[in-house]
Amino acid sequence: MYVKWITYVLMLLFIMPAWAGDDCLAYKLTPRVDLETPMWSKEVVQPLRQMDLLHGNVVATMVDNYDIVADITNIEDGYCVTLKSVYAVVGYSDFLVQIDIRHMPDTCTYNAILAHEDEHIRAYLSVMDDFKKELQDSIYSAADSITPIFVRNASDIDAAITELNAELQAHPDLILVKQKIKAAEEIRNKRVDQHDTGATLRACFE
Repeated sequence: MYVKWITYVLMLLFIMPAWAGDDCLAYKLTPRVDLETPMWSKEVVQPLRQMDLLHGNVVATMVDNYDIVADITNIEDGYCVTLKSVYAVVGYSDFLVQIDIRHMPDTCTYNAILAHEDEHIRAYLSVMDDFKKELQDSIYSAADSITPIFVRNASDIDAAITELNAELQAHPDLILVKQKIKAAEEIRNKRVDQHDTGATLRACFE
């Protein structure tokens, strides 16, 4: 009899949080999603170590930040933590252009290489322009799929909010669109190189 009583208590301990979690479903909200692209900057440097004389390089820094606002509802046994809104900042924050030190600034060769690297920057920016709608839809899909989290103690609310954010960023729709963005970056940058005949740079040596 004692063993049966212990088993019953243990079953209640597992079932009660599930019941409470079901109660939280009533507090699910339609999430608001705001997506912004960061202001970007460009820096041109000439490393001391020699590079390829005829080709520069662009290093693009991608920002991928998601801040969420949660709605906290006090229910009988604890709190329901519900995703209310998402403020996302996704895009390129800065571009580092590297040009071989043997090209003096404002010379013909320096300017020719810089112009080519600027084409790469435009390629990166065009990716974000073209994918912004799909990215926004993916963030909304991810946010709308997340169910509220039940916690018993107020001290656990912050951890629940962190968990909501982790669920958002791990959603397959969001992961997929990021993969598409990376693929588009590679394709468009290769296209820039393929379309450059080198005529502008060659003219500097004539």
